[in-house]
Amino acid sequence: MKINATTVDRNLLLECRGELDHSGAKEAMRELDLALDAALPLRLVLDFSGITFMDSSGIALVLRAHHKMQLFGGNLVLCNVPSQAMRVLDAAGISRIVTIRQEERQ
Repeated sequence: MKINATTVDRNLLLECRGELDHSGAKEAMRELDLALDAALPLRLVLDFSGITFMDSSGIALVLRAHHKMQLFGGNLVLCNVPSQAMRVLDAAGISRIVTIRQEERQ
């Protein structure tokens, strides 16, 4: 699991690549926390276009990002979610609490 972070003003874009499973999510959560603490963004965009597989560990990552953004008084957007990952997110009802869009970037 690799994450590329780009910050512009108080907007943070995290481009996620690889498998978002148990082992990948642990690394991704660490990277997420470091990037959020460094940027203190008002808007976080998680670009999932590079996700090749996601299980329930990905839900934990999204919920963690959502919670941290609430603490910052900001918002979270997921974008470019592949169909397999979207099925996992839909099964958990994530779209009721997080904005999910296609083709959105910072």
